[in-house]
Amino acid sequence: MQASAELFRRNGYTGTGLKQITTEAQAPFGSLYHFFPGGKEQLGDEVIRSSGMLYTQLFDIYLTPAPDLVSGIESTFAGAGETLVETGYADACPIATVALEVASTNERLREATADVFTAWIDKGTETFARFGLSAEDARALTIAVVTSLEGAFVLCRSLRSTEPMAAASATVVARARELQAG
Repeated sequence: MQASAELFRRNGYTGTGLKQITTEAQAPFGSLYHFFPGGKEQLGDEVIRSSGMLYTQLFDIYLTPAPDLVSGIESTFAGAGETLVETGYADACPIATVALEVASTNERLREATADVFTAWIDKGTETFARFGLSAEDARALTIAVVTSLEGAFVLCRSLRSTEPMAAASATVVARARELQAG
């Protein structure tokens, strides 16, 4: 599953073949169907759900220890930009990569990505409420963070620049300040 997650993040779901997965995982080809009798779709579903849930930890890594909401948001976007640069713009969000490919063509994988995005929104709402925002404002800010990060990932990868990430951060920070000011 780890090899699949890495390959999906870099190449997308449709751009990743089963032989490529087993080669990367150093596993016999037959083991894939032993553990995932539903084939690539089952593997994709499980990878999306498990790796997607790992990303909820980013709220705890970047925001929970932050002294204030704005610095937490800034460090989140800065960390995303650093990851892009360190990986040659190859590592972005695997959930968004797959969601863009399959949302209209594969209901099982669309549901898996929707469940992950919902979990992120729920976790972010809970986290931002700890900074004193109402549940409604915390949810709206979380959606702004997720959509801004995902959009910035697409532009950063295409442009090979973190400028979109910095612009997205500034926009979300401005909105956070507005919400805190009441």
